Amino acid sequence: MKSVLIGVGQAGGKLARELVEYDERMGFGSVRGAVAVNTAKTDLQDLPFETVLIGQDRVKGHGVGGDNELGAEVMQSDTQEVLSALDGRVVAGTESIFVVAGLGGGTGSGGAPVLTRELKRIYDVPVYGLGILPGKDEGSMYQVNAGRSLKTFAREADALLLVDNDAFRSVGESVTEGYDSINHEIAQRVGLLLASGEAVEGVAESVVDSSEIINTLRSGGIAALGYASAEAAPDAEENINAVMSTTRRALLTGSSLPDATDADAALLIVAGDQDAIPRKGVERARRWVEEETGSLQVRGGDFPLSSDRIATLVLLGGVERSERLETFLQRAKDAREEDVEGAAERTDPAEQWTNDELDDLL
Repeated sequence: MKSVLIGVGQAGGKLARELVEYDERMGFGSVRGAVAVNTAKTDLQDLPFETVLIGQDRVKGHGVGGDNELGAEVMQSDTQEVLSALDGRVVAGTESIFVVAGLGGGTGSGGAPVLTRELKRIYDVPVYGLGILPGKDEGSMYQVNAGRSLKTFAREADALLLVDNDAFRSVGESVTEGYDSINHEIAQRVGLLLASGEAVEGVAESVVDSSEIINTLRSGGIAALGYASAEAAPDAEENINAVMSTTRRALLTGSSLPDATDADAALLIVAGDQDAIPRKGVERARRWVEEETGSLQVRGGDFPLSSDRIATLVLLGGVERSERLETFLQRAKDAREEDVEGAAERTDPAEQWTNDELDDLL
């Protein structure tokens, strides 16, 4: 699935870089171009592709300070600069555009939905969102921003693939280490998904191509992506259990949005050496996904790849009923209410000089 990436905000730019590097390292050729957009000049300096600094007249290259309303306003004003940077990148062979953003910050959460709306107005290819939810310990401002951005981003995009930071962070990791490992995990999953239709090694017995991804995401709303892998035996028949176990782990414990199992549609992709992928195992796993998700629209196929492991991807479309998503939205709502209450309790220093006793004295 030949795609162009647009990283919005600090987190979006870093994840876009990780996706580009993974695609190049694996030799897939699925990422056909990338652009990073930000209001903070320093966040663009280390990115190895074209960058666009927006909002210079408002924030002078210093970022929006977590204000996602300002992030949306700036993007609305400077969208043309971003579109100009895309000239020559979204070409005839492009099959999708991914707008990548962290939903907790200001530029990403405010700007990504605005940019997505404009892209859909101009380009006749699906425009998907890749959004990162903040972890529960990342502060109330990030929860509020993400809660506000999530619904808007999902409405504007053809589908919003969500990643929950809490699903990947390990105990004992520093913040930087945590984000780096999360980006690596996401890039591996999304990179394999985009490459699954590319002719890399051998010929798939049951072909997966970009249309399968598009049809799985066609219902819109929220999407999730699961992944798991295991060592493969040389003989395909010996890998039936491996395919089944990795499928279960991908859906139940390896998802970008944990606990999201009820879905409108699903796509199962089994990657590995062509001679090691059991056709019977792929079909059995597809039926299991059908039963587990309650969807009759479950597609499946294999992706020949030179590897001594079996890897399984499960893409779910339409997972709005996820318990994890409901928990997050409640957390965002609680954080907003606490913020409003806190603002009400804080007294304006000027108010202490506007009372009757002081007026009399003066």
